[in-house]
Amino acid sequence: MKKLLLPLAAGALALSLSACNDEDKATKEEKPQEETKQEAAKAPTEKDQAAAAKEMQKKMAEQEVDEKKVVAVVNDEELKGDQYNAALASIQGQMQQSGQDPSSKEAAEQVKKQVLDSLVGQTLILQKAKEAKITATEKEIDERYKTFEEQYGGEEAMNKALEAQSMDSKMLKDQIAESILFEKYQDKVVPAKEVTEKEIKDYYDQSASQAKAAGQELPPLEEAKEEIKGILQQQQQQELLAKHVEELKADAKIELKI
Repeated sequence: MKKLLLPLAAGALALSLSACNDEDKATKEEKPQEETKQEAAKAPTEKDQAAAAKEMQKKMAEQEVDEKKVVAVVNDEELKGDQYNAALASIQGQMQQSGQDPSSKEAAEQVKKQVLDSLVGQTLILQKAKEAKITATEKEIDERYKTFEEQYGGEEAMNKALEAQSMDSKMLKDQIAESILFEKYQDKVVPAKEVTEKEIKDYYDQSASQAKAAGQELPPLEEAKEEIKGILQQQQQQELLAKHVEELKADAKIELKI
């Protein structure tokens, strides 16, 4: 369902924004030509937009820390700056996608707290997964690695993408292994519960309403049912896992260094 309903919801938003832009265009066409020219003069140019984007990137980069700096210690395991910066970039990207400004002074402390919480939580889960003797087999890692290759359009394209992020195939496989451990641990401690027919229908109806407002149409409920079920189960697991992580934090030795 992630690949079906969520993109449609995003599409609905895009269409909605497009409709607003069309309305604005129509309104402008009704305005006197001179007034329209004045508004056009005030609009940011491509140069202005590029400068603003560059300034934002500079401010976001200022939130990074030295790659070798210890940012936290979780049960005697040190978390370094390179891990922090990777999580930071991910959260900054999420904030930008949601229309927030991660470069502002007001957001800086919020972002730092969110990054540290995320790193500590992930570390605790991986520690517990290893204690429980949960492993990721080479076959599982290779299968997921091949999936990444296919998504990028081949090994060469993927290697270029990795290089652009200062990564290589070994680092990616390490991340894949951790991701598999994380998922297996989640399934062990907070297994997915059954989802009711009512919950599935309610989710579908809400998504269908959003799609309809954008002039789109979802596939029939029967076709989407299994994917919706997967989304709802994942949401349940994430909520339960968040509570579990808080319990782990209460019993852990955590020292934040920044």
